[in-house]
Amino acid sequence: MENYDAIIIGGGPSGLITGITGKKLNPDKSFLMIKKDDKGLVPCGIPYVFHDLEGVDKNQMGPKGFIKAGGEVLVDTVENVNLAEKMLSTKGGKKLSFGKLVFATGSVPVIPKFIKGYDLGGVEVIKKNYHHIKNLREKVISAKNIVVIGAGFIGVELSEQFAKHKDKTVSLIEAEDHCLYRAFSKDFAQKADEMMEKANVNLYTGTKAEEFIGENGKVTGVKLANGKTIKADIVISSVGYKPNTVLAKKAGLEIDQNGAIRVDNYLRTSEKDVYAVGDCSQTIGFITGRTDNIMLASTATAEARVLGYNMANISLLRNFAGTLSVFSTEIAGKAFASAGAIEQTANEADVDFVIGRFKAADRHPGTLPGVSQLDVKLIVSPENGEIIGGEISGGKSAGEMINIVSLAIQKAVTVYELVSFQIGTHPLLTTAPTKYVLIKAAEDAINNIKECRK
Repeated sequence: MENYDAIIIGGGPSGLITGITGKKLNPDKSFLMIKKDDKGLVPCGIPYVFHDLEGVDKNQMGPKGFIKAGGEVLVDTVENVNLAEKMLSTKGGKKLSFGKLVFATGSVPVIPKFIKGYDLGGVEVIKKNYHHIKNLREKVISAKNIVVIGAGFIGVELSEQFAKHKDKTVSLIEAEDHCLYRAFSKDFAQKADEMMEKANVNLYTGTKAEEFIGENGKVTGVKLANGKTIKADIVISSVGYKPNTVLAKKAGLEIDQNGAIRVDNYLRTSEKDVYAVGDCSQTIGFITGRTDNIMLASTATAEARVLGYNMANISLLRNFAGTLSVFSTEIAGKAFASAGAIEQTANEADVDFVIGRFKAADRHPGTLPGVSQLDVKLIVSPENGEIIGGEISGGKSAGEMINIVSLAIQKAVTVYELVSFQIGTHPLLTTAPTKYVLIKAAEDAINNIKECRK
């Protein structure tokens, strides 16, 4: 029986970064990564294989960095884990023992069993699997009428990419009143709706898919709760993902109420020397303090770096109070980004807030070619001025600017501090120094706090 100091189950972003970080810090230890598939994908790049990337091969992600660091990779499927004896067995007949074990098993798409006809041919989900996505792309290319269920980030991005094929009619169905409504407040979400329509997507919000209609076992349409039927050659269900914890449950690990593996601040599970990281593991909401399961590659890799540092011993303190949701996307050339609390989540958690807002061109002067209007909204505690959330729309700079907001939230920066934020500006790269959008939004929040105290 082969023995390894550490075995990582899963080859996605969290498993990969855990392995690279852990091996580099512990070069004398043996690390093995076990991954199901011979080829991997960049998860966030999957929507773009359907048009912009012109295929699946330009979106591949592999364990090259882990191997370069000295790790070993086994393409196989783990079938059983015996935590008491610290050993596991694989579908390929391998029996391996370990000193430490990491579950980085990711997430799997929710099958829409709550919709009649979910099992018809042509009703598809987005699996994070190279061969599945390659096959699905061929089906999409040959389809004329495409219906997407669910207007979260994946549904929105898929729909926009499908609609770039001029020979296709694309429809997007969302039960909420707007696209991306869980990541953006109403006014920003309304802008997203407008951009989807600009991208030639037929948008149906505030209604549910009631039934998938078919003939001879193949989907032909989608019946909505409002009575309308939409023609469909293929349906892509994008109603969410759930933690992939089948193996963890079988091994006897504790699972929380969200179906994720229960872990502490250092990603340690209920069993000694066993860890969980990424989509399969529990998170705690930064603002709400409630157990959550935030499935983002950026979150997963942040956790993985912490775990990689701490597998041998606690050498890097996980010194933040919870996990932030930091999102960004682009629809028809317009960027949308958010971090931390938005109005809906703050209200749901009974958190008091005021808003600071400012709009300005992302270059100066605003007559330069390629200028976009940046719209910044800060969600701020009126008690002490701490920034607890933010939303930005506009040009591509929104994607990095939201990361500044995220750092401000994590470090409890107040709007009083932000107004003295020392910045570098350039006409071709940033808003004007006289009206830098983050600073001006902070000033607006300060004024609104003063109004609250009158």
